[in-house]
Amino acid sequence: MFIVLGVTGGIAAYKSVMLARAFVEAGHDVHVVPTEDALRFVGTPTWEAISRNPVTTSVHDDVPEVRHVALGQRADLVVVAPATANTLARMTAGIADDLLGTTLLATRAPVLVAPAMHTEMWEHPATVHNIATLRARGVHVIGPEVGRLTGTDSGPGRMTEPDRIAETALALLDGVATPEPHVAAEPETPAPAPAPDAGETRAILDLDGMSMLVSAGGTREPIDPVRFIGNRSSGRQGVAIAVAAADRGADVTLLAANIDAAILADVEAHPGIAVTAVSSADDLERELTARAESADVIVMTAAVSDYRVDGASDQKIRKEDHPDGAPTLQLVQNPDILQGLAADRWPGQTIVGFAAETADSTDELLERGRRKRERKGVDLLAVNEVGWSAGFEQEQNTLHLIDAHDDVLRTVSGTKRQAAEGLLDTILRVRVR
Repeated sequence: MFIVLGVTGGIAAYKSVMLARAFVEAGHDVHVVPTEDALRFVGTPTWEAISRNPVTTSVHDDVPEVRHVALGQRADLVVVAPATANTLARMTAGIADDLLGTTLLATRAPVLVAPAMHTEMWEHPATVHNIATLRARGVHVIGPEVGRLTGTDSGPGRMTEPDRIAETALALLDGVATPEPHVAAEPETPAPAPAPDAGETRAILDLDGMSMLVSAGGTREPIDPVRFIGNRSSGRQGVAIAVAAADRGADVTLLAANIDAAILADVEAHPGIAVTAVSSADDLERELTARAESADVIVMTAAVSDYRVDGASDQKIRKEDHPDGAPTLQLVQNPDILQGLAADRWPGQTIVGFAAETADSTDELLERGRRKRERKGVDLLAVNEVGWSAGFEQEQNTLHLIDAHDDVLRTVSGTKRQAAEGLLDTILRVRVR
């Protein structure tokens, strides 16, 4: 296979020599495309000796062969390692004033980037925004890891080791995780979100081997055979979480509470997701209880009705049967399903709850979220603001993720798929503590 290895100007460039060697020894045709800054760390002779191909940084070399687009067109895979904060920004903006930039714009091959930078740069809102945008375009991201950085610094930002990058990259070539072309139509630009924190290991299949139970949608509590008490939850966020988790290797069971068939279409076609339909809170509790013991992670996205009618009517309630006014409905509380799951969890199991809240300010929203997390006893609570035109039935969402210490680990904003990816990253962080 024809592999383009982009190398940018970071100290981790020395590790990419071993990455190039791994690709060559696996029998692939490797073409190294360094930036000018990268050559200040590792020189051209080294790259040419390892790759066994000529190396240049300029779009003006090999002009008759139109090298500035030919490399991208011929590539079966493009890997950028290390990918500096500057490189990620240039990729996001589509800047193509050197050979690596034009190659990235010209390719329809899978693209894998391995970020490497100091923690402050990785956590800067601009870098977070750029990573979210690149992922939305189909670019794969591996790492960065938590560890020793340049000098005495330590934290998230260390480039993933070459052997793991090679393994992930070659899995792409083998079709383990086939992406959409990363030059597809420009997605809606996501809102900025805080960066991945210490402990995250975002990789293509970083949930491989994990069993995940996800509930989604909204329960319905019958009043009579034709009426019910319900809510506005469409199930889109829970479905996005299920699909994202399965795409990252998890074995997912989705408990779908009254979700429209069009929203479920992608889930039902996914080989990594089993779907069970539920309707009422009792249905949901029964299915969750039956499956909870075998789940490593339970994500309770479903909006569960707090109340049900005490003794639903077997017959339709008619106006003519109540000539003096509307009937009175006696309500009783439903069981607190999330609290029960948290109380009964086994060591090592992670329980994630959701809180849809109305509030006059972010501070009030977070305070309500902290109180709910304490009542429920969950490991992680995703708080999102809802209203007449926010949260429910929308394509965009914002999640504030509160841990068991009542700290806001991060806030993720964007499409519901982007919010799902941020939630999954944070679940990984919580599980490695």
